[in-house]
Amino acid sequence: MGRVIRGLSKNARFVAVDTTDIVQEAMEIHHCNLLAADSFGRLLTVASLMGNSLKGEDILTLRTDTNGQIKNILVTADSNGNVKGYLSNNTPDVSDTPLLGEGMLKVIKDFGLKDPYIGFCQMSSHGLAYDLSGYFYTSEQIPTVIAFTVLFRDEHTVEKAGGYMMQLLPNAEESFLEALEQKVGAIRSIDELFHGGMDLEDIIALLYDDMNSEEKRVVEEYEILEEKEIQYHCNCDRDKFYRALITLGKEEIDKILQEDGKLEAECHFCGKHYEFREEDFKHEEN
Repeated sequence: MGRVIRGLSKNARFVAVDTTDIVQEAMEIHHCNLLAADSFGRLLTVASLMGNSLKGEDILTLRTDTNGQIKNILVTADSNGNVKGYLSNNTPDVSDTPLLGEGMLKVIKDFGLKDPYIGFCQMSSHGLAYDLSGYFYTSEQIPTVIAFTVLFRDEHTVEKAGGYMMQLLPNAEESFLEALEQKVGAIRSIDELFHGGMDLEDIIALLYDDMNSEEKRVVEEYEILEEKEIQYHCNCDRDKFYRALITLGKEEIDKILQEDGKLEAECHFCGKHYEFREEDFKHEEN
């Protein structure tokens, strides 16, 4: 299980996630090598951070389309921060071609309306955190500080994965913005914070710590509103795949059954395998 904390202060809202177990499970499900797990895990972490701003049955989807070795990664998150995903290349290698490279990140938010919200984030050589900060500022008009990482103990084991995101509220005070910019520029990287043993609460406390005061105090009071577990969660089931297969039509289904004796399907997100035989389609003939 992963973990998320979410909270608020006068001028900002924040969320921090520990996705260590999530990235480990995703690495195993998709048989990723370390390089693939690093890129995949970072996007899963981003989706979990962003998913916590959703409500109810809303769904967030992030999809990359780049010129790197891993041209496509697709991840989804629900309003609880639970995630799932898949990637186009689970075994990239060390070469002159970057893992993700440059291209586009599509941000799709399904609010249950006729059409989803679709935004675009240009992916550059500056890194995904930099690109996302620009996306939030230009596309959603929300000044955002975001940091995330995936650290490995060895080529098969995730040591730590997670990150944080802080977003200014409308009409945030200039003094708070200045203090936040100063703090972000002074603190260690998210890799170093995790390596140093800091947990999610420690990182949020560090962000709100008043570094200009000799006494231990915060820039402004904040409150953690929610703490909960999150997970790699796929909601596929046999009925969903059955309903998809019957759209092939009776003629095509009968042809496959005659040739192979069964229809097979595999979930891209979790790898679960489903088999359907002739008797499974009998009631469709009635």
